[in-house]
This record gives sequence, structure tokens and C-alpha cells, in this order.
Amino acid sequence: MKYILISDIHGCEPTLRQALSKADEMQADRILILGDILYHGPRNSIPEGYNPQEVVAMLNLLKDRIIAVRGNCDAEVDQMLLNFPCMSDYALIQENRTTFFATHGHIYNPQQLPSLSAGNVFMYGHTHLWQLEYQNGIILCNPGSITFPKENRPATFGFYEEGVLSIHRLDDGTILKDMQLA
Repeated sequence: MKYILISDIHGCEPTLRQALSKADEMQADRILILGDILYHGPRNSIPEGYNPQEVVAMLNLLKDRIIAVRGNCDAEVDQMLLNFPCMSDYALIQENRTTFFATHGHIYNPQQLPSLSAGNVFMYGHTHLWQLEYQNGIILCNPGSITFPKENRPATFGFYEEGVLSIHRLDDGTILKDMQLA
């Protein structure tokens, strides 16, 4: 199974379109969205290309491929528009012997981890900073933000295929870091 990991869309249609194009190019079976789907949030400026209605239309066409969790900017009204569940604080995905704990990062985060065994993966967004590293035997994976990357980093997404997690630039798909799971 191939997964593309997208976080912090914040209603931006052009960056979502780019990410979905990468999902198609890489033949992703599933689209894992780690929250903050439609609203830009009160701390962010309105992104160029802000079009939450088009984001809804694009994602609803792919509803059977999407696994999504709630971000701190997501609300019940968003769920009324989206045709896939997106209000859970986390999702558990089992792939072979690895458990992936997917969340946004505002409740569970690297400083407040859920109970995970060594070798499992904690996936989160929220910080808008990509990360892929080991911490106490657990793999931390943050795909960054496709819309509002911070610290002058490029917009990024994550990808999982056959035991390999990777972080990619959104603009050209270049791999910034990859990691083989045990």
C-alpha cells in the first residue's frame, strides 16, 4: 500500500492540486490528511489561492482514498461539507507489523506521545516543519505543510511505500530525507 501524507492545507486550492498531482504520479493508494483542511486559521494570513469550496470539491471526489484527522483549525461545519470522516483526533493504521499513529499534533505531539512500541510511527502535522527521525525507538514523521511552511523551508509532503518513509519537496518531488522502517 502506498500513502501520501499531506498536512496543513488551510483551504489553499493550488497547493492541494500540486499535492494530488504528486499522489497520482506516485500512484498513492491512500491520501492521509493530518488536519487543518479548509480554514486558514486566525494566526495565518489568507493564502494565495484560498478556495475552500474548491478544496472540498477536489477532496470529495477522492473520498474513498482519504484517511483524515482533525486539526486545530477544523470544525464541525467542515465535516458537513466533506464526504469523508475528518473529526477524529487520531487514526491508527496497521501496515504489516508496523502501527502508524496519525494525528494533527495539537493534542498528541513529540512532547506528548501516545503509547507506542519501538519501531512504530508517530505521524503528525501542526508545526508546518517537516521532520523524519527516531526518538526513543519511535519514528517521528511530520510531512510539513503544503501551504504555510515555516523557517523558510519549502512546501513538503510525505510518502510511504514498502517500508520506506520519505519527505519530498512539493514543487519538484525531490526527496529531502527518507528512512527505512525496521
